Amino acid sequence: MTNKRPNVVVVFTDQQRWDTTGVHGNPLDLTPNFDRMAREGTHLYHSFTCQPVCAPARSCFQTGKFATDTGCYRNAVPLPEDEKTLAHYFKEEGYYTGYIGKWHLAAEEPVSRKRQGGYDYWLAANGLEHTSEPYQTTLYDNDGNPVELPGYRVDALTDAAIRFIDDRNKQDDPFFLFLSYLEPHHQNRTDNYPAPTGYEEKYTSAWTPPDLQALGGTSAQQLGGYYGMVKRLDEALGRILDVLKSLQIEEETIVLFTTDHGSHFKTRNHEYKRSCHESSIRIPAALTGPGFSQGGQKKELVSLIDFPPTLLDAAGIEVPEQMSGNSILPLVRNDNKDWENEVFIQISESQVGRAIRTKRWKYSVSDPEADRIYDASSQRYVEEFLYDLKADPYELTNLIGLRSHQEVAEVLRQKLLKKIEQFEKEKPVIQPAALKESGQRKVRETELEL
Repeated sequence: MTNKRPNVVVVFTDQQRWDTTGVHGNPLDLTPNFDRMAREGTHLYHSFTCQPVCAPARSCFQTGKFATDTGCYRNAVPLPEDEKTLAHYFKEEGYYTGYIGKWHLAAEEPVSRKRQGGYDYWLAANGLEHTSEPYQTTLYDNDGNPVELPGYRVDALTDAAIRFIDDRNKQDDPFFLFLSYLEPHHQNRTDNYPAPTGYEEKYTSAWTPPDLQALGGTSAQQLGGYYGMVKRLDEALGRILDVLKSLQIEEETIVLFTTDHGSHFKTRNHEYKRSCHESSIRIPAALTGPGFSQGGQKKELVSLIDFPPTLLDAAGIEVPEQMSGNSILPLVRNDNKDWENEVFIQISESQVGRAIRTKRWKYSVSDPEADRIYDASSQRYVEEFLYDLKADPYELTNLIGLRSHQEVAEVLRQKLLKKIEQFEKEKPVIQPAALKESGQRKVRETELEL
């Protein structure tokens, strides 16, 4: 290994559920490369987005700040030009930076240089789902010129990433590459999940997660294509890892694989995400390379907002104070005594909502009178959901308002208010839900804060 800082590659998918992976119990062998990466590197077993919708989640990843902090709390709000991104932080430390794929942080197509987040190399589209089709991929270079790439869209982006890695490996400076796929996001204009030819048929009527078995939604129609997309993405991840091995830089390159949010297949609202449920917020995540090899499986709760400081910290770059998350390196080093097992979630577009996820409980509130498009936050929320994730991991029974769970709700209410004040600098009021009788349900005192 050389004395230069480690290279960093982020492999970022779109709308991928955590339980598409073998290490999370999916029996279809969709993700052998991710599963191997998780076993040999560091697997973040409980990973969650901080905003279950595309652009806000991406703004959080690029800046390390919550969506309400940058103003990108919903889609179609461009990232402010003066916001520092990961590209800026890595460049300041001598990295060459590259972005390939879906951006979704500008309100223009092609994305002008001033809206490219400071990346040196640019081969991307703001709305890749609108500029391309499964077998027709149009991206744009730094100067806004269209670039047509052949092959299935996942493969086209992977080929471009391999060319980037091979070229930068011939240079002296380390590189930071953000590879942002569209898949397994639906194709907007047809509202379907177009897998590579022959892949959808292989997985149609295959294993269905229990929440989708119970609630249905569009899963019977769309899960085969969705799984086919996930399979091809994992094959792409394998190709990236193979290239690092071929170039003999796998031991000096950090790789993070994750996604922006999940998909509930129209079971929780009228579309695929934008809800507090595990199907929307829980995501796959694993790292390998310097600092993460043989890190093991970590069961602590980790947020997407923790990934930016983690990557900087692992590269030996000082984490900026303005970042809201925390580096997970203490967890990898088993120095986790101060880790807070709580995840704060902001929910936009479907509602103006807030949620907190602890090891056992999920608690969510919303403002039914707020404008879900124009209001970033509220001064008054109403309790909406409470789930006991130990007894009901697929969130099929909403406990909010039950007399038996009033103490639980109060504990979580205070935790959520504390998070809102910490990250949004506001002190709203949360109105308790109407009381309902509990039947035989009871909560032991020892279960209140688990």
